[in-house]
Amino acid sequence: MFDLSGKVAVVTGASSGLGQQMARAFARQGADLAILARRVERLEEFKKELEKEYKIKVLAVKCDVTKTEDIDAAAKAVEKEYNKVDILLNCAGSSKDKGVLDMTDDEWDFTIATDETSVFKMTRAFGNIMKKNHYGRVINIASIYGLVGNAEIPTIAYHASKGAVVNFTRAAACELAGEGITVNAICPGFFYTELTTDVLKTDFFKKFADAHVPMKRYGEAGELDAAAVFLASEEARYVTGVILPVDGGYTAA
Repeated sequence: MFDLSGKVAVVTGASSGLGQQMARAFARQGADLAILARRVERLEEFKKELEKEYKIKVLAVKCDVTKTEDIDAAAKAVEKEYNKVDILLNCAGSSKDKGVLDMTDDEWDFTIATDETSVFKMTRAFGNIMKKNHYGRVINIASIYGLVGNAEIPTIAYHASKGAVVNFTRAAACELAGEGITVNAICPGFFYTELTTDVLKTDFFKKFADAHVPMKRYGEAGELDAAAVFLASEEARYVTGVILPVDGGYTAA
């Protein structure tokens, strides 16, 4: 089950963190990859590692997901290389963390462009390639904070952008169902990444997680893989518009 051999998966935010973890999960299941990020030198290192370990084909593409011209150029490069796209994982993200009374226009615009608008632009560009083959799997990485609020850390734009990704996923799933394209979202809980490590390691947040996460721990590397692989697979062909928390029970508590 969940064999991705012969499939082409595009992964944004693949230079580090969760993007790398899920790109590796796709590779483990046999998919060829196009890995996208701004830090192309990291992509090239990751490409060599994946090709050596999994004997797959990997295309590294420099892409700033806040720039339409970068996204469109990446879509052309991937289609030229593989002649199709089967899976799109929208994982790139960043955030300026401020509360609603303190956030500047620039901080708001940066977060919305990176975490929300990029998902639309990537889905538009690569979805049009999928449409040609009447087949596709779009997987958006939202967040538990796209589902609930948060009184501990003011981060209004992040909440707003991830909430938008959740309902974008539902709307796009309905629109694209007739094109043979499924659209689903994963809402991770607390996982270590470049953006979260400093906060998650504080005593304050460890106590918060212990109090509010039923499993009383953070997510570990690889614990998003099964969700991503399932949603990318042929076995998930009747699954679309799903918002799947992987959060140790945080949003259930």
